[in-house]
Amino acid sequence: MNLFSETFKSGTFTSTKHQRYENGVPVMGLQNCNRGIQIDKNINGCDGYKIPYNIGYIVTIFNLDGNHPIWRSSNVQMAPKPMKVIERENNRVLLRGYMTEARAPWGWVDYDLSNYGFEIIFNNSEIEKCILYMYDRNVRIEYYK
Repeated sequence: MNLFSETFKSGTFTSTKHQRYENGVPVMGLQNCNRGIQIDKNINGCDGYKIPYNIGYIVTIFNLDGNHPIWRSSNVQMAPKPMKVIERENNRVLLRGYMTEARAPWGWVDYDLSNYGFEIIFNNSEIEKCILYMYDRNVRIEYYK
């Protein structure tokens, strides 16, 4: 089964280590950190964003080593990001954020999520590796099993 076929609703990937790259150069060495990556088909939208139903996916990253160091009560490492499929091949799918509206204390505001990309590499419908792209900072983080 193709991971991103019409029947795919959601998927998770648990990573035990990741490598950060800045400007294509590895930094800080291989980090032994537990992260949970949730990829949900957008069926009902995404809380805090004005996005159409049934379009794209919602990607969230969780810190499985404990609570987030800043927010304390939540283990969310990367808040949910709505993304659309922009490339699809036999063993990989590339998602990218897009312009939408986000809820702010003063109402809805334009919010550009196109600086975020997320690549899923899989083998026989099993997620093998995920890569988070932060294009505006020329950063990528590769998450491994």
